[in-house]
Amino acid sequence: MRDAEFFRRWMEAAATAVEREADRLTELDSPIGDADHGANLLRGFTAVRAELARADPSTGPGALLQLAGRTLISTVGGASGPLYGTLLRRTGKELGEAPEVSDAAVHQALEAGVAAVGQLGGAAPGDKTMLDALVPGVAALGASYRAAGEAARAGAVATVPILARKGRASYLGERSIGHQDPGATSSALLLTALADTAEGTGA
Repeated sequence: MRDAEFFRRWMEAAATAVEREADRLTELDSPIGDADHGANLLRGFTAVRAELARADPSTGPGALLQLAGRTLISTVGGASGPLYGTLLRRTGKELGEAPEVSDAAVHQALEAGVAAVGQLGGAAPGDKTMLDALVPGVAALGASYRAAGEAARAGAVATVPILARKGRASYLGERSIGHQDPGATSSALLLTALADTAEGTGA
């Protein structure tokens, strides 16, 4: 079973990963986006870290993720804030008010979160977006957290030869081919952080 502390550690691990990879994310965003993905996510997850540190210790897993999602929406510019915020808010809402949740519940909740992202962005796997990492990553959660991280990273790399059909990169047409999608890359960081957190608790 996973308690609120597990999700706090996940968000902390995600913030650390974004801090470490922010420059690379911006590099990836430079040729096919606005060259601000790393900076935007760094600002957002720094704010999440601060908000969770101030949160009531009795806050449950679902409420904690909803707080993280609201924080990202209010602090991250561009499309990333609403998309990442929606992912975490919907996941948290699905987890409900239980003080502890099972791994199966985490899997189911993340599936709902990813579906909400697809609905908000009007995207699907193969469009060269964050869904190219999130969909295979969350699907692999049925096997293990580590498998989820590995599938998400593979999904991000697989965006390189794809023609972008959604988002800022889609404006470039054929020129979007040959570049790894920054949103898929940061999504892989998020699921890898989840895997690292789970492994740290012996799962």
